[in-house]
Amino acid sequence: MKLLKDVYEYIERNKDRYIGWLQDLCRQPSVAAQNRGMKEAAGMVEQLLRQLGGTAEQIPTSGFPVVYGEFQNDKETALSFYNHYDVQPEDPIELWTSPPFAAEIVNGRIIARGVADNKGNLIVRLAAVDAYKAVKGELPVKIKFLVEGEEEIGSLHLREFVDQNRDKVQADGCIWEFGYKGADGRLQACFGVKGMCFVELVCRGANTDMHSSNAAIIENPAWRLIWALNTLKTPDERIRIKGFYDKVAPLSVADREVLNEMDYDEESTLKKFGLDSFLLNLKGLPLKEKLIYQPTCTICGFQTGYTGEGKKTVLPSEARVKIDFRLVPDQEPHEIYRLLREHLDDHGFSDIELIPYTMTNPARTSLEGPLARAVVKTAKEVYGCGPIIKPMSAATGPMYILCQGLGIPSVSAGVGNFTSNNHAPNENILVTDFIQGIQHIAAIIDQFPREMMAEANAENREGSLT
Repeated sequence: MKLLKDVYEYIERNKDRYIGWLQDLCRQPSVAAQNRGMKEAAGMVEQLLRQLGGTAEQIPTSGFPVVYGEFQNDKETALSFYNHYDVQPEDPIELWTSPPFAAEIVNGRIIARGVADNKGNLIVRLAAVDAYKAVKGELPVKIKFLVEGEEEIGSLHLREFVDQNRDKVQADGCIWEFGYKGADGRLQACFGVKGMCFVELVCRGANTDMHSSNAAIIENPAWRLIWALNTLKTPDERIRIKGFYDKVAPLSVADREVLNEMDYDEESTLKKFGLDSFLLNLKGLPLKEKLIYQPTCTICGFQTGYTGEGKKTVLPSEARVKIDFRLVPDQEPHEIYRLLREHLDDHGFSDIELIPYTMTNPARTSLEGPLARAVVKTAKEVYGCGPIIKPMSAATGPMYILCQGLGIPSVSAGVGNFTSNNHAPNENILVTDFIQGIQHIAAIIDQFPREMMAEANAENREGSLT
């Protein structure tokens, strides 16, 4: 018999109410990039926290506020949930099969901008608190909600919030914002994220665009920028910046074991994106190692000259390129920025301006701690099989700022699916995944303090023996 059968049954009986909460929140646009609906969405989250019996407040930052909520503050062990109430813009609207803010249910899927990233996971966690309290009377652990409004624009003021609210941020473990099932339908549990150094390179030439016939005697900044880019990486994907790999942590035996056991559906992934092969024709273990444990250098966008319809023979006066470096432990983004500047200077490109944007540290959590055990054990109970363990996500988020930088372990688990279409038209989650996700979070709430107690008892026994 399942340990929380009564709670799971309560969730099933109240699923329409919880789906309604999600639809209501998804029907409220909250596009941080356009400052659209942000005040209203923050207010809805605060109201839900209060409605469920928690304390709640909007904590101002230099940008959008962080909504903070707390339950059962008489408990010693604290579990936090990090989420965000902002979403990506819905463009291109014409590619949606149903309105992006209608939150319609079509063929068992809730379709809406932000439903997977990240309102579905936020409501799942609120619903789990509601169900557990309704059945058990009280929570076995202090619960903290940290819901920011700027994740989709780079969490610009999250560090400011953390620095000013250490007591609110501090916890024994944090369930991170995202989570998905793979192509095979198995839940993925992720124990970290890559870091990022996001920069823009700007090369300037003449003080105005001019007729392209002048290219015979006037330097083209677009070509100069391309030549600079050619010094950064070789065709075999090796990044040529001196010192770039110096602090990349070597893989341990445990790292390689986890990588061997991690399922990655190559065929489904290639089919999803209409591709015949992966980069460098990688397969199997080398493919997984590159995805999870190796840093990257990616051109995200190149802007120069005329790119409109038809013909315009122009010599551009300026060229710009945006690049992101995805970083792995123990690389540090500000150091990578410095090494990039030195690289450009050493190769004769000191005239190229380098503009920093996102600087985020990579983050990693042990696979052996109480939070990790709680997530994995409860996933086996709720989903019928253990999760796919991902030691790190290939993506990036402010996990280090909120968690590992403060000594807080963090694990991601959520209700997205292989075709959730985050940041794209027809973003969706499955209703069945939503309900299972509530059950899983309720089980984590129940199991985490047990694992913390078991850890403390083991440490006490070890101390007495020594």
